[in-house]
Amino acid sequence: MTASIVTPGMQISTTAECEAGEGTVEVDGRIMATMIGTFEINEGIGTVIPVKQVVTPVVGDTVICEIEKLNEKNGEARILCIEGKPGDLLPEHLYGHFHVTGLVDRYMHQTADAVRRRDICRALIKEVSPVVRIDFRERNDCGVLNAICPSCGDGLIAESQGDWNVNCLSCNYRSFRALADNFQAGWAKLDQGASVLNNSGKRWGSEAEAMFAKGPSGRATFIAEDFREDGRERIYFRFEGQQSGGGQRQRAKPGCKLFVGGLPRETGTEELRAMFAKFGDMVDCFVPTDDSGANRGFGFVTYNEKSFAEAATKELDGTRINGRRIGVRDADSNDKKGKNKPRRDPDGMKFYVGNLPFKVEADSLKELFGKLATVVDVNIITDNGGRPKGFAFITVKEKDKGEEIIQQLNGTEIMGRKIRVDISQKKTGGQNPGKSKKSSRELRAIREESEGDKKPKRKPRHKKD
Repeated sequence: MTASIVTPGMQISTTAECEAGEGTVEVDGRIMATMIGTFEINEGIGTVIPVKQVVTPVVGDTVICEIEKLNEKNGEARILCIEGKPGDLLPEHLYGHFHVTGLVDRYMHQTADAVRRRDICRALIKEVSPVVRIDFRERNDCGVLNAICPSCGDGLIAESQGDWNVNCLSCNYRSFRALADNFQAGWAKLDQGASVLNNSGKRWGSEAEAMFAKGPSGRATFIAEDFREDGRERIYFRFEGQQSGGGQRQRAKPGCKLFVGGLPRETGTEELRAMFAKFGDMVDCFVPTDDSGANRGFGFVTYNEKSFAEAATKELDGTRINGRRIGVRDADSNDKKGKNKPRRDPDGMKFYVGNLPFKVEADSLKELFGKLATVVDVNIITDNGGRPKGFAFITVKEKDKGEEIIQQLNGTEIMGRKIRVDISQKKTGGQNPGKSKKSSRELRAIREESEGDKKPKRKPRHKKD
């Protein structure tokens, strides 16, 4: 007989030495452990004796659990232990699922109206297959045992205030929980226990209905304060429907918060912070990302002084990052998209350059045009994803070299493609109030009228007898 400590997934023997017994499995002639314990071979059978007993829940067991996930009509709780059955749970029994109708004997709009994340609860197991399902409402000793204030993090106490049955002494937060009898280790003021404060079977008052009607904005399911990875304190916005108290995030002073648009996809928060840090002390810097982790093309920078924000706007607005021109403006301005801001085209002659290779860089175009004139600006047009669209606009200082540049560069080959160079034409549609607009039908009629003499006259048709 041999003995050793093994862990799940460890090869502990082979089929040539023994057969797979309890706590083991055979895989391609190898004996693998499925639990932590002591491996022994007795009479040719290898078994793993668990160091700590593994328990299996059955219908009717009572569990202690922690609320971890809340959806609108259902939720999920991590099972911490089974009362009266010390031991570990298998992975398929670690989480219990519940429905909003199984929380308390009252109509609840959402699960967050009766429990919140991080609440410690007692529940009754109703099903174990295919998933563990738990219930809170069948017994008075089931429900929330301990809860913390989502605004300040202090513990809640049981106190009846109309529709609300829990209260925070630190910030006056009030709410409702599906309380168990021994909430906060029992409530000595009532012999029948804290579950009586659930007011089972009663209708909600106007104040509660008003908060529930706000939807998710009327509920908070996380602690309002924590700390960033760099140690700075983060204070979240309070949700509507909560009472005043701690956790309020201060609004940036007018003119101190900047919106930065047109960012390349590879630019993150740290890159943006490094770019704007030289203008003064920053309160915050943030680049939003999508589900894949890529930035959304814009960011926010907040300074503690308006003068710092103005200096950053003056120097960085219109500058280029990896070929993309960024826009910097006051985030609180009414002119959100710069519609009232006059467009500033560089002074000089502007050329349209088409049929460009997608890999061409601005420096290459500047060098090409720089042989014939002084290049003022190179603007390679990209789509919303930052990918080039195959054309660009180039402005040169000399206004009298248009024909020369076109003759020299039109048809020039770049990376196997012949580019097209022409003078950029400004759009005039709708900008000349003295010029009337004509439809395509009117223009065709005018053209036909002017060419009427050139068209052969139609021969008259002879009527058939």
